[in-house]
Amino acid sequence: MVYIYKKIVGKKAYYYLRASVKRKNKLITKDIMYLGDDINTVKDKLKKIPSKYYNDIKKAYRTINRFIETNIYLEKIKGLKLKKDSYLSKEALEYIESCKLHWDNQFYKLDELTKKEILKNFIIEFAFNTASLEGNTITLKQAQDLLIENITPKDKSLREVYDLQNTEKVFFRLFDELNKVNKDINHEFICEIHDSLMNNIDVRKGYRTIDVRVFRANFESTPAPYVKADMELLLKWYKENEHKLHPFALAIIFHHKFEKIHPFMDGNGRTGRMLLNLILLKKGNPPLIIKKKNRIMYLNKLNKADKCKLTTSTAAYYSDLIDFCAFEMYNSYWNLFL
Repeated sequence: MVYIYKKIVGKKAYYYLRASVKRKNKLITKDIMYLGDDINTVKDKLKKIPSKYYNDIKKAYRTINRFIETNIYLEKIKGLKLKKDSYLSKEALEYIESCKLHWDNQFYKLDELTKKEILKNFIIEFAFNTASLEGNTITLKQAQDLLIENITPKDKSLREVYDLQNTEKVFFRLFDELNKVNKDINHEFICEIHDSLMNNIDVRKGYRTIDVRVFRANFESTPAPYVKADMELLLKWYKENEHKLHPFALAIIFHHKFEKIHPFMDGNGRTGRMLLNLILLKKGNPPLIIKKKNRIMYLNKLNKADKCKLTTSTAAYYSDLIDFCAFEMYNSYWNLFL
């Protein structure tokens, strides 16, 4: 296995092409070539490696290219000397801004057909993970077969199938409408998104009129008679902070507050994460996937933020959740949009 190794000395980075082989249950590593201290020249230097490593480089191309691109954009962002943000750590801020820079400079300059193909890969991963967080048992492979080949998994319920199909339809509709209709995020629009996500799954439409208990949560959702009023407070908070907070922080905090209200009988998590991505996209940021494998950590970060009042957004309660989501974006973005 060959890969690029980054060595930090002081504040300077040095790059090496390194090979690892397993012999007698021992991992042996050796540096093949020094690639310099400028990530922008690494690709050219890789063309000069000994020919005996050609096949190894070819096999590891995607991993190596991803490493180079992520570091190129990180270095560009670090060179901008970003203003500190009370909601985001320095590393998290650099991570999401590097993704946004690539999103602006590379993804959005692609032709429409290529963008749609790349977004298709994103939506498969997003639909699988957002549904799985709520208990959907369709596997990633089955999600790929369903959304690409229209092959319905035989051992899954129609509810689970509609769950993924609805997610795909809603996401693409919202993405297509970003530049066509600049809809405000209001009660009607939120209910419309929820209704579409719950199509063929749950006939209950609009904000709930009875109380619900949120399992595995350390908070009580808004009592039914006050749901509309609390959603009004949330929308007011959003308008007041829309141009004050960093867009990433704005989206994550909105998502948490929405989940704490829990305005619908079912589908709150899926609707909340769709709204989160809608806000990110409206503000010119790439969308986010919260991975099923990180579910416990995600819930723990949400729980910490539960201590914050609906009308406030104290950084001490939200910084852990926002940083967690920033790392989630960074870890998925470069696999899907590069």
